[in-house]
Amino acid sequence: MQKGASTTSNTPRCLEVPVGAMFDRIAPTYDLLNHLLSLGRDFAWRRRAARVLPEQGALKVADLATGTGDLLIALLRERPNVTETVGLDLSEAMLKIGQDKITRGGYADRVRLVHDDALRCGLPAGDFDAVTMAFGIRNTPDVEATLREIRRLLKPGGIAVILEFSLPRGAIMRWCYLVYLRLIVPAIGALLSGSKGAYRYLNESIEAFYRPDDFCELMRRTGFSEVSATPVTWGVASIYAGSKPNGAGDA
Repeated sequence: MQKGASTTSNTPRCLEVPVGAMFDRIAPTYDLLNHLLSLGRDFAWRRRAARVLPEQGALKVADLATGTGDLLIALLRERPNVTETVGLDLSEAMLKIGQDKITRGGYADRVRLVHDDALRCGLPAGDFDAVTMAFGIRNTPDVEATLREIRRLLKPGGIAVILEFSLPRGAIMRWCYLVYLRLIVPAIGALLSGSKGAYRYLNESIEAFYRPDDFCELMRRTGFSEVSATPVTWGVASIYAGSKPNGAGDA
């Protein structure tokens, strides 16, 4: 499947069940496998993404495809000025785990979790200072439409921050990473989660996703300004940021 050009769907053919149902199935081991398969680097990636948000002024944030809430928790830890958040996800099992973690962390008064679709959610237009998304946009059936939905949710001047897997640019590192993705990740994922398909989907969806330069161009095409891509850990993930221009409408 092509990686650079815009497509109507970036979902690999190996996905045999809806995304929400797939994540319901792997929810009990999701956090463990995230930390294990990233060698613990996912904690640092989320902290760094959270620090892209402004340090001053009260912020209302929507976190799309929030999963078990790890990015929301990182936002609340790194940015005390985040006073209100909404996290939404298609997987009810993931949201339940997330709610437990948020309650244990003492953040329940600043978080509302919603079972909803990031592609066409019921949240109000122009209501958020920031919209975030970690490892979720490549799972949507229409990436461009999801970016337009993110833009719709933002206030003029608001910021979108998207953390997503990418492929390293260097040939040697890229080759090593692809071997890891194609052979090791599915094997460990199947062993610990009992779902071979989910972790085969993981590697195929990463390989099928936009290259960083192409994704930045797509963000610009969907109405974002001041777009940037910051590679982390040799480029195995990237942090994308873009602003909704002041004076822009909600469409």
